[in-house]
Amino acid sequence: MKLFKIVLWAAIALAGAGALAAIAFERREPLNAVWFVVAAVCTYLVAYRFYSNFIAAKVLALDDTRATPAERLEDGRDFVPTNKWVLIGHHFAAIAGPGPLVGPTLAAQFGYLPGTLWLIVGAALGGCVQDFVILFCSIRRNGKSLGQMAREEVSKRGGMIALLAVLAIMIILLAVVALVIVKALKESPWGTFTLAMTIPIALLMGVYLRYLRPGRVLEASLGGVALVMLAVVAGQWVNVSPAWSHAFTFTGPALAIAIIAYGYAASTLPVWLLLAPRDYLSAFIKVGAIAALAFGVIVVRPTLEMPALTRFVDGNGPVFAGKIFPFCFITIACGAISGFHALISSGTTPKMILREGHARMIGYGAMLMESFVGVMAMVAACALQPGVYFAINSPAGIVGKTSDAAAATIRSWGFALDPQTMASLAQRVGEHTLLDRTGGAPSLAVGMAQIFSGTIGGERLLSIWYHFAIMFEALFILTVLDAGTRVGRFMVQELGGHVWKPLGKSGSTLGILATSALMVGAWGYFLWQGVQDPLGGINSLWPLFGIANQLLAAVALVVATTILLKMGRTRWIWITLAPMVWLVAITMTASYQKIFDASPRIGFLAQARVLTAQITSGAIPAEKIAATQRLIFNNRLDAVVTAVLAAMILVLLVEAIGEWIAILSGRKKPVLHESPYIATRWAEGD
Repeated sequence: MKLFKIVLWAAIALAGAGALAAIAFERREPLNAVWFVVAAVCTYLVAYRFYSNFIAAKVLALDDTRATPAERLEDGRDFVPTNKWVLIGHHFAAIAGPGPLVGPTLAAQFGYLPGTLWLIVGAALGGCVQDFVILFCSIRRNGKSLGQMAREEVSKRGGMIALLAVLAIMIILLAVVALVIVKALKESPWGTFTLAMTIPIALLMGVYLRYLRPGRVLEASLGGVALVMLAVVAGQWVNVSPAWSHAFTFTGPALAIAIIAYGYAASTLPVWLLLAPRDYLSAFIKVGAIAALAFGVIVVRPTLEMPALTRFVDGNGPVFAGKIFPFCFITIACGAISGFHALISSGTTPKMILREGHARMIGYGAMLMESFVGVMAMVAACALQPGVYFAINSPAGIVGKTSDAAAATIRSWGFALDPQTMASLAQRVGEHTLLDRTGGAPSLAVGMAQIFSGTIGGERLLSIWYHFAIMFEALFILTVLDAGTRVGRFMVQELGGHVWKPLGKSGSTLGILATSALMVGAWGYFLWQGVQDPLGGINSLWPLFGIANQLLAAVALVVATTILLKMGRTRWIWITLAPMVWLVAITMTASYQKIFDASPRIGFLAQARVLTAQITSGAIPAEKIAATQRLIFNNRLDAVVTAVLAAMILVLLVEAIGEWIAILSGRKKPVLHESPYIATRWAEGD
């Protein structure tokens, strides 16, 4: 048996290495997508079996006899003991937002190679480690947030700066993910109806599991999934009905208001009523859809039409400007390594976990699943004809507002595109137009729909599959909004408690309502800014999203490294220190370029200067001056936000390095702020 296991794991490792080599070195285009599935799955299996087991046993020493915060602090609202399968569903749904879908789709403008390698290697060695270690640290500290842990373990000054930075970053992240929903659902009654129906379905599941049939998880799951699929089909009926279609057709501003209202409701309702069942339901849809997509890739065996590297590696890409380093690594944040995950790992999940031993599956395992989502998104995007990909993802300001103009521009880049192709494709998927649908979600939905329809239904089901994919993507995003806003509310309460103690009480209804309003209002402001942006918002806000997200990951790894050092795991701190150094390098480089680069397509200040000069010279028509002034304000605001966030992280890093030197030199005795050991009262099967 032992020999069989050795041979089996050696075969898996060799298969993964061979597939990665094919992706990296094969240049006889186009490459078959099956290589991507094999490379990802084999790498994940080896990483989970060996690397995560090493971290769990040697580095963290997980202890199942220790009572978790869910057991000791149960309150029925935030601290709620949760079945591990339901919790991994919640955790995966909460971390797997638009990043692993949108990031790889946007980064496909560089070609499939750089993004795919970053997704697979970055997740196994960086993202999974961050999620796992931070989840463990928070469990040992009564579910404390990342900012609180930084304040206690690094220093009070550095921790307070980290808490403010984390809160600011969270606001940016939530605003951008909300903007992606707006871009995907704007003027799309089918998609809007389907997504809206998932909310009452989740509420029904919550009541069913809490009161009607407690513990009947399988029953609720099957019923919830069936109702969601019915909602997708019913969306087609809504789309063809003049009255219902009008009722569910929203402009960008109207959708923004609806999403803000949803975020407020989700952050204030008890976790069992909406958050947990909705995330669990979303996880079923997400995992099922990605598994089906992988199966479809194996059956259809699509070839990747996008080359390994495109001409836009020079930094002049139409989707976003900037060279592979550092912009590929901030565009693909979630899916490789994401700071937002650390907020969930130190937010809702540690307050719900039953045993420390579950942290390996939930922390490391869920991130591997997200990485696979990113790989499948890369495959779906690169399976499109490059001309179609660029027509959907490039803003009208670059390629033109009509099919003829877009086709001419894209042909000048060396990619074939017939003007009638985009009109025909839009009609086949049930949309009015697919031009200028920036944000990545629509192009990904087209790619997924083509793979799905090649497996089941053919061309006649293309529109059904497209809108299923839109719903699937929007589910990813809404779960980030509700979980993220809730975590943000925790942080606002922590800060508010220093000003007025009642505001910081976790069970205070007034505190919950007030702090939720502050959090939603903050990210709602940036969402509104993006909706009103004449260039679509994504072009300017997504790089800011990537920088903020990776800065947050650097904060998490600084805190994790400090805690490992205090635990006496000095010989193992490289597991968090190495990805931390890499993230600091790419985020500081990206921050500098986004603020000071002389190219107006890259530098925020450069673009503001060019637009100001155009207004001064009279080059801007009178009717467009207000919109141009809004762009100038947006760019200057983005530059200030980027500078402030980068400065905060540098201060925290300096504080942490000082703490490390003091501990290693013996000048300071390491003091851990773990909660005291209390033995669990639950039996093994509870």
